[in-house]
Amino acid sequence: MADVNIHSLKALAVFKTLYEAGSASQAARILGITQSGVSRSLSQLEHNLGLQLFLREKNRLVATPEAKELYEEILRLMGNIEELRHSVLALKEFGTSRLRIAAIPGLSFGFVPRLVAGLLATHPSVSVSLDMLSSHEVQMAVESSHADIGLVTLPVASPVLRVEPWLETEAVCLLPGGHPLAERESIEVADLAEQHVVISNQPSLSHNPLLELIAQHGVHIAGKTEANIGTIAALVANRVGITVMNPITAKDQLAPHDEVVMRPFAPAMAFRFGLVYRDNWKHARVLDFVRDRGRALLAGY
Repeated sequence: MADVNIHSLKALAVFKTLYEAGSASQAARILGITQSGVSRSLSQLEHNLGLQLFLREKNRLVATPEAKELYEEILRLMGNIEELRHSVLALKEFGTSRLRIAAIPGLSFGFVPRLVAGLLATHPSVSVSLDMLSSHEVQMAVESSHADIGLVTLPVASPVLRVEPWLETEAVCLLPGGHPLAERESIEVADLAEQHVVISNQPSLSHNPLLELIAQHGVHIAGKTEANIGTIAALVANRVGITVMNPITAKDQLAPHDEVVMRPFAPAMAFRFGLVYRDNWKHARVLDFVRDRGRALLAGY
């Protein structure tokens, strides 16, 4: 039966060098041992594993197919050891080697990527995964431990999560450059009369806050285009219509060359964002970084 112990691990290191060097003499020079020492190590390894790793042909060693596969396994093992080293470094820094983030789409186009970039710039040994989900799905992911922290739309009610409010902001109106309403300093809901509006596609249009506001004020619009939130600013830039959205998502989506005008909107439509996590994460050191960096980024919007 193959026996792998601390001695055979040392022999595996000799084997790796021998496989790469191509000769016992060259391997001996690299390792700083005698050629006979290399040969003894190889013989012992072959005995322990029950495999012939090299054929001896006229003072030459020819690697067998088994040797090739063993060499590839050693490389994989070395990769795992390097990954383990990074994990240990991350555990020392943050108390965790990975961070699983779930975030709402509105924060996932620019804000969260900048948050992750800041984290990895100073702590590159941390492994990060990011899921973009609806606010309710973010909450469920953190509650079920499928995510460590979540960025959500407030309010959130959960018996198992800690909820930290981060920011409250008011919606802005986005209009294509040159649109007649772009001349105004601010846009009111009545100004949307007979305009084509672009809104986010949601499971129920009856819960779309902009459509609800339009209905409450008896405003008749020309039509609407429903789209994924990630494409709304681009649709406005391409003169499909006008929209009302939170300024963080708007600024994250707009490119410098987009001819889009941003104006205050009335009556105010508030957006509130926050951080959620389970109670066992309340002392996690990585959480302090996320808080500080996240709030600093939000202050820049």
